[in-house]
Amino acid sequence: MVTMSAEEFEYAVRDALDLIPPELAAAMDDVVVLVADEPPADGPADLLGLYEGTPLTERDQWWAAGSLPDRITIFRLPTLAVCEDVDEVAHEVAVTVVHEVAHHFGIDDDRLDALGWA
Repeated sequence: MVTMSAEEFEYAVRDALDLIPPELAAAMDDVVVLVADEPPADGPADLLGLYEGTPLTERDQWWAAGSLPDRITIFRLPTLAVCEDVDEVAHEVAVTVVHEVAHHFGIDDDRLDALGWA
């Protein structure tokens, strides 16, 4: 397991977000990216990231009325547990961020797997 402070991990997440092409980042709508130490208690302990919300492809004209922002959460401790060094953490965080952002755009796990991002 890699040792990395919460602040260092947040920087890795910021760096991963910076890898998103500007035209895609501009298309992201009403979504917040968070970092948490652990996944929810009712989820798998090895979950690295989670998208919660309504994908852009499923939003209709009534979606915005009272809707909270979508949330992407990247989980620090499970990510550190599966990585052997800081470089691997940076890579895994980048893959996880891309994966969860793809869900925001309506891309499902099967398609992500086919693209090599699962």
